[in-house]
Amino acid sequence: MMMTHLAAIAAALCLFVWLGLRARRTADGIDDYMTARNSQGAATIGLSFLASGMGAWILFAPPEVGAFVGPIALAGYAIGAALPFIVFAMLGPVIRKRLPEGRSISEFAERRFGIAMRRWVSVISVLYMLCFLAAELTAIGAITGLLSELNGQIVIIGVAVTTLIYTTWGGLRASLATDRWQALLLMALLAAVLFVDWKHLPAVPESARLPGIPFWSAVSVALTLVLAVTAANLFHQGYWQRVWAARDSASLWKGAVLGGGTTIVVVAVVGALGMSAAMAGLDLGEPPIPFFALLSEAPPWLGVVALVLAVTLVASSVDTLQNGIASLAVAEKGGLTLTSARWITVALMVPVVALAMQGVSVLRLFLIADLLCATAIIPVLMGLWPRVTPAASMAGALAGLIGAILPNWFMTGSFLEAVHAASFPGGVPTLAPFAGALLLSGGMTLVLTAAQGLRFD
Repeated sequence: MMMTHLAAIAAALCLFVWLGLRARRTADGIDDYMTARNSQGAATIGLSFLASGMGAWILFAPPEVGAFVGPIALAGYAIGAALPFIVFAMLGPVIRKRLPEGRSISEFAERRFGIAMRRWVSVISVLYMLCFLAAELTAIGAITGLLSELNGQIVIIGVAVTTLIYTTWGGLRASLATDRWQALLLMALLAAVLFVDWKHLPAVPESARLPGIPFWSAVSVALTLVLAVTAANLFHQGYWQRVWAARDSASLWKGAVLGGGTTIVVVAVVGALGMSAAMAGLDLGEPPIPFFALLSEAPPWLGVVALVLAVTLVASSVDTLQNGIASLAVAEKGGLTLTSARWITVALMVPVVALAMQGVSVLRLFLIADLLCATAIIPVLMGLWPRVTPAASMAGALAGLIGAILPNWFMTGSFLEAVHAASFPGGVPTLAPFAGALLLSGGMTLVLTAAQGLRFD
């Protein structure tokens, strides 16, 4: 069976390399390598948004939320995963119009607020994307260990090297080309896994009730997930590349709606599988992994399909992140050659792979990176309002850092405890830091803008 698993993974990765290398022939110059500017239709953008956003996390987080927190929080997770695409649909055309030759949100931040804000936005973006990369590669190593006898570290290296081959050579066009097929493949594989899993799901007792926690606690978790995921993904450079890659504003809008709608469906369905497993009384494992608990009741061949699904999910998000980080590096340092951009991508993957091979949990780092994004996203996007000045925006971003610890500081009376709580001990998402960061950053920017009473050009 081990050779079957290995052959299936190798076949999937070889397919992605072939698709990506085919696209390299259309890349022309470093700008096209990084943005594929004004070249992609709505269907490609929509499938790319779906594939880029769907990582191995959907096999872990939504089923666990569904199994233990219930349908309200799961709905918040699904909406939070899709909401960034709707924001891109609404704000992307405006930013494209104001910055037609742009490549990143950090360039927009500099155009409006100066180099200091650009540097801060870039730091947040890189930190978030590196955490995302490490999480995805760590996940595929863990999934490989769960579903096969293969060494997870070999698969981590295999996915990292494979995606590097076609992203470093073909740039964004290679990522977009593979995204189309990865999106279709992952939907087909996911449908097969769900169909067989539900078919083998034990009967749910009549006395079973939907899993969940008290209503307002569930609402708090749902709101936390919406705020955290939305704020973080708005600093995802891979998504911003697709804003400029869209053929026109209409293509961007339709693609974002397509990507967001399908994302809601995928997250909701996978999460419902977790609820079904809990209601059927299955042993969900320790730590709980409802999706993989269901596979224990299914035929052995389904494990091969699930492993290929996981590889597809990870590859589709990893290639987007690799190209996004390279694009941000090029945008930050003018004059880089295409060769330099390729080597930057390779160099940045070395520490990420090293971290992923340790098998450590990166959920806490993920939440901290999400919170950093939440401290600055409102001041940056308020740059679309002409009256907001650089001083007001930077003060808002700094206030967001204070807002992240202020609620818990007020509740506990201890500054150190508040800082500790904002680092999410145990990897548990809580609403107070995110709400404080968003409200204080937005409020400070708004108050200073009103006080200055200027129109900034």
